[in-house]
Amino acid sequence: MSRDALLAAETKITLAFMVLGLTAWYLVGTVADSDLLEVGALLGVGVVLPTLINELRRRSGSESEPGAE
Repeated sequence: MSRDALLAAETKITLAFMVLGLTAWYLVGTVADSDLLEVGALLGVGVVLPTLINELRRRSGSESEPGAE
C-alpha cells in the first residue's frame, strides 16, 4: 500500500491547517492580549479555512466530472 493512499487530500489539508491554527493561536497570544483574537485565529485558521478549501475543491472536482450532480 502506498503512503499516499493512507491519507486523503482533505485530511492532509485539515491537518496542515490545524498546525497553522495552533501556531496562529500561539503567536496572537504572544503579541496581543485579547482572548477573542486568539480564539478567532484558532478557529478561523484551524477550522474555517480548511473547511472552505475542502468544499471548494470538492465542488470544483464534481463540476469537472461528467454526470456529477
